[in-house]
Amino acid sequence: MKDLSVSIVVPVYNEERNVGILHERLQAVCRHFHSPYEVIFVDDGSTDRTVSMLEEAHKKDPHTKIIALRRNFGQTAALQAGIDHALHEVIVTLDGDLQNDPEDIPLLLEKIKEGYDIVSGWRRHRKDSLSRTIPSKIANMLISHVTGVRLKDYGCTLKAYRTEIIKSLHLFGDMHRFIPALASWQGVRIAEIPVKHHPRIHGKAKYGLGRTIRVLLDLLTVKFMVGYRAQPLQMFGPFGFLLMLSGFGYGTFLVCQRLMFEAYIKPLRPLIAVLLVVTGLQLITMGLLGEMIMRTYFESQNKPIYTVRKIV
Repeated sequence: MKDLSVSIVVPVYNEERNVGILHERLQAVCRHFHSPYEVIFVDDGSTDRTVSMLEEAHKKDPHTKIIALRRNFGQTAALQAGIDHALHEVIVTLDGDLQNDPEDIPLLLEKIKEGYDIVSGWRRHRKDSLSRTIPSKIANMLISHVTGVRLKDYGCTLKAYRTEIIKSLHLFGDMHRFIPALASWQGVRIAEIPVKHHPRIHGKAKYGLGRTIRVLLDLLTVKFMVGYRAQPLQMFGPFGFLLMLSGFGYGTFLVCQRLMFEAYIKPLRPLIAVLLVVTGLQLITMGLLGEMIMRTYFESQNKPIYTVRKIV
């Protein structure tokens, strides 16, 4: 089987001490490729010398492309920028902090050639503190359970994707870690393989415990997008119908008590019946509005979630 052409996308932010070393390691791996390749560094608004270091690397290596964003948009937007500008059959993503090992890239590509659409890295022996690894393990189990896509390490940036799969997605917020789940509705084949992980030597981690809450909120969005993106009414409608039916039933019961047995009805009880009916109607209305919004989403022209300062 012929080798696949590859676009390697590396989002970086204030990694001036790492990008030169990473570029050399990527060159050492890529020079063994027998098909076209490119390395796309996406600078996410760095305030140090990251861009100038990358420009020096570009002068030595014509396969290197630099996309410098105007400000810090976040890792998801940086990855989306690299994906949008990628030209080849397979897109490989990895972090710019030297914790992912470029030598693992051929392993991911071999798995892609076996027929998989997405190959995810699994940092089996992760070199991070417990304050990062424990919340990550909990998040991985939760995401796997909610989305139905079982992966041991959603947070590993080192992944390989068939280009037609990942370009069909449009990332926003902090959705980059959920790409396998978002792509699952297309019926893709997903594999996960162990990869090396190194401790960070230079610079500081850009993420802390605060992102845990964002992950949980994004997980709700992903569950909706994966399970109900095309039919929001199927999510809201059953609950709304159940509440309306309960309200009508309770109201009928109160009317029968009053008319047939002349029972005293406390004022709060009819209000409960009305509230159930109104709430159910609102849920159904939300589902209908969601249907209209999703139709607009599918049919409208998509706009990028970033602005580019320059492309080298």
